[in-house]
Amino acid sequence: MTTRTTTRAGLGVGTAPSFSARLAAEAAGTFILVFGVIGAAIFGAGFDAGRGGLNIGFLGVALALGLSVFAGASVFGPVSGGHFNPAVTISMALARRLPWRHVGPYIVAQIVGGVVASSILVLIAALGPSGFLASARASGFASTGWGPLSPGDFSLPAAFIVETVTTCVLVWVVLGVTRPAARAASAPLSIGLTLTLVALVAIPISNGSFNPARSIATAIFGGQIALEQLWLSIVAPILGAVIGSFIPGLPRKSGDPTSANAASEANGNNSAA
Repeated sequence: MTTRTTTRAGLGVGTAPSFSARLAAEAAGTFILVFGVIGAAIFGAGFDAGRGGLNIGFLGVALALGLSVFAGASVFGPVSGGHFNPAVTISMALARRLPWRHVGPYIVAQIVGGVVASSILVLIAALGPSGFLASARASGFASTGWGPLSPGDFSLPAAFIVETVTTCVLVWVVLGVTRPAARAASAPLSIGLTLTLVALVAIPISNGSFNPARSIATAIFGGQIALEQLWLSIVAPILGAVIGSFIPGLPRKSGDPTSANAASEANGNNSAA
């Protein structure tokens, strides 16, 4: 897909990113997200083990998630919209800010970026202390779920509800701060802080995902239980995205779906977010 010259809110006159560049941005942003939050969960939140290290706990992992998304969205938001999450991509399509034909490629790019990040984390863990990787995998490799995968041993219904509601809240914020009237520069911070907030609620219950790409990236290394429970971390966030996309008062057909660029979709340019 070739680039084109356009006028966009916040960018002025310039060359729009190609579709391949947008997909690369989604993969890179999801890589940062998974590398940051799962790395913090595995190496920071569970590190002490009698060695005198600092255990950052739930708060540290929640902050790692917010900071990862803030960093990724700040860099890649103007390129792809900074979704880094299939649930957000679906919500953008439902809100008519992203062509449906772009949803599949975006989601594939996000899953690829997440899996690359988790694979590198596995390699690092394998090069760590004896038994470290085996212990991380035995505990689910920071996968989301209920029962044995829930830090608080919460039930399936509790995990399903919290993943649905937190994703819904996330989508409300994303659609709100990326509307044309919003300040584009503040969107990454608003979204990052929202993720930190919902993670503080969800981590003790479901281990906090609200992101199918992040859940897939960890489940493939988390063992049989993580794979068996993966459906929850796909279905619940998508349900939350659907609910959140139809909240009254949020603008629809509001322009280019990127977080920083708001005009071309309404003009029929069909650019990706």
